[in-house]
Amino acid sequence: MNRMLPFPDIAPEIFTISLFGTEFALRWYALAYIVGIVLGWRLVVRAVERVTLWKNDKPVMRAPQVEDLLFWVILGVIIGGRLGYVLFYGIARQPDYYLNNPLNILRLWEGGMSFHGGAIGVILAGFFYTWKHQINRLATGDLICLGLAPGLFLGRIANFINAELWGRPTDLPWGVAFPTQSAQFCPDVIGLCARHPSQLYEAVLEGLVLGLILTWMAWRRGALKQEGLICGTFLAGYGVARFAVEFVRQPDPQFVSDGNPLGLVWQFGQFGLTMGQMLCLPMIAVGVHLILRSRRVA
Repeated sequence: MNRMLPFPDIAPEIFTISLFGTEFALRWYALAYIVGIVLGWRLVVRAVERVTLWKNDKPVMRAPQVEDLLFWVILGVIIGGRLGYVLFYGIARQPDYYLNNPLNILRLWEGGMSFHGGAIGVILAGFFYTWKHQINRLATGDLICLGLAPGLFLGRIANFINAELWGRPTDLPWGVAFPTQSAQFCPDVIGLCARHPSQLYEAVLEGLVLGLILTWMAWRRGALKQEGLICGTFLAGYGVARFAVEFVRQPDPQFVSDGNPLGLVWQFGQFGLTMGQMLCLPMIAVGVHLILRSRRVA
C-alpha cells in the first residue's frame, strides 16, 4: 500500500484568541454546524415562501414559524446526538463509565455525537412542535429533511479536516495517509497506511447528491405536495448511502477485536453488519414506507 495522497495541512482550529487569560478557538467543525444550520434555514424559508410548491398553495407553516422550529431541531440534534453516542457506542466501549459518571454525558468534547441519535432527537422535537402548534406532522418532516443536506455535507468535510472517522486500509490511488497515530498503523502494512477518505464519500453521497435530489424533487417535481415523500426519500437515501460507505469505513474501536477485525455486531456465516448498518436498516424501512404512503395518498 505505497500509493497514497498526503493529508492536507489544515489545522482543526481556524483561529484562536486569548481573552482574560482564557483561550477561545473557532474550529472547522463548529463553523460547519453554524453554516449548515444557516443554509438549511434559508432553504426551508424559501420553500415556505414559494406557495406554489405546496398542495393547494398552502405551506405547512409561515416563515416566522421556521425560526421557532429551528430552535427545537437544534436542541434535538444536540441532545439526541449525544445520548445516541452514549447508548449506541459509549456504553459498548465502557459499560460502567457513564453509569458511574452520569454527568460526563454532558461533556460533548469527550467522545462524540451520533447521527442516528441526532435523527431520533429531531424526530421527537418535530413531534413535540407539531403537537404543540397543531401542524401537519408529515409535511413538517418534509420541511426539516429538505434543510438537512447542507449541514451533513459540511459536517463530513469537517470530519475530514479533523482527521476523524476515517476509512479502512486501501491500496487505491486516492487513499489518504491520515496524520493521527492510530490511523497510520495497519496490520501487515510496513510504513504509513493509506485509508479510504470515507468522510468525503459520505459528504458527497449524504450531503451533496442527496441534497440536490431533494431540492430538485421539491422545486421541479412538486414533491412537497405529496406529504412524506421528501422525508421518506431522505431517510431511505441517507440509509442506503451510509450503509454502503460502512463497507469501507473503519469500524468503531469498541467493536473491533482480534476475532472480529471488521467490527461486526451481527454475523451470520460469512455475512455481517456493523453498528452503523444495523441502525440504517430501520431508517431505510421507514423511508420506503413513507414513499409508498405518499404515492397512495396523493
